[in-house]
Amino acid sequence: MTETELADRCKTGDNLARKELYERFAERMLCLCYRYTGDGETAHDLLHDGFLKVYSSISSFTYRGEGSLRAWLSRVFANVSLEYLRHRDLLRDGMSLEEVSDLTDEPEPDASALSMEVLMKFVAELPPGYRTVFNLYVFERWSHKEIAQSLHINEASSASQLNRARRLLITRIKEQLKKTE
Repeated sequence: MTETELADRCKTGDNLARKELYERFAERMLCLCYRYTGDGETAHDLLHDGFLKVYSSISSFTYRGEGSLRAWLSRVFANVSLEYLRHRDLLRDGMSLEEVSDLTDEPEPDASALSMEVLMKFVAELPPGYRTVFNLYVFERWSHKEIAQSLHINEASSASQLNRARRLLITRIKEQLKKTE
């Protein structure tokens, strides 16, 4: 079934289409929720909440070419995850400037020797505020302006948190690479 057929059938309330939508995208959306929360149980809860939101708002989806359904779903699940973080006031969690300033400005290491699982674990371990900005910028490809508007911060804070997240990830990758040498 094509994306347009799938979306159109979901819009009519077709439960077989809803099941297929879930089966086709659940794993990817679960990973997205996990990237934001860093917690498997919470990610599963958000997966459930996200699909309820998708089913109730599928009528607002407009097909814009191949991949647009997945992009729309990603946006819905990112927003569900952000709502969760906002509601629990987790976006303020970060590190002190002294902790981050201790991190080096050396060149980025070659992380290709590490598995995606290890790299995603490092992302999940970032403080919630840094992790959120990192996810929105890197994976969702939001601009700093969009991030700032969504998180109610200024653009400079978005850029700063992204930089700090990257520096923390570089440190973790270097530590891991030393262990595997």
